[in-house]
Amino acid sequence: MGEDGADSLVELLNRVSNHTRDDVLTFVEEKFEHRLSEEVAKVNQRITDEIAMVRTDMHALRADLIKWMFIFWAGQIGVILGILFAFFR
Repeated sequence: MGEDGADSLVELLNRVSNHTRDDVLTFVEEKFEHRLSEEVAKVNQRITDEIAMVRTDMHALRADLIKWMFIFWAGQIGVILGILFAFFR
C-alpha cells in the first residue's frame, strides 16, 4: 500500500471518526433538547396546577374572613347597643 496509501487510510478513518462523532453529538443534542422540553412542560404544568390550588385556597380563606368579619361586626353592634340601652335607662 505504501506510505501514501497509509496516510490516505488514516485520513479516511479520521474523517469517518469525526463524522460519526458529529452524528452522535447531534443525536445526543436532539435527545437532550427533547427531554428538556418535556421536563419544562411538566414543570409548567405543575406550576399552573399549584397556582390554581393557591387561588382556590385564597377564595376559601377570603370567604371565611368575610364571614368572621360580619360575626365580629354583629357582636360589636350588639355590645354598643347594650351599652347605649344601659346608659339611657
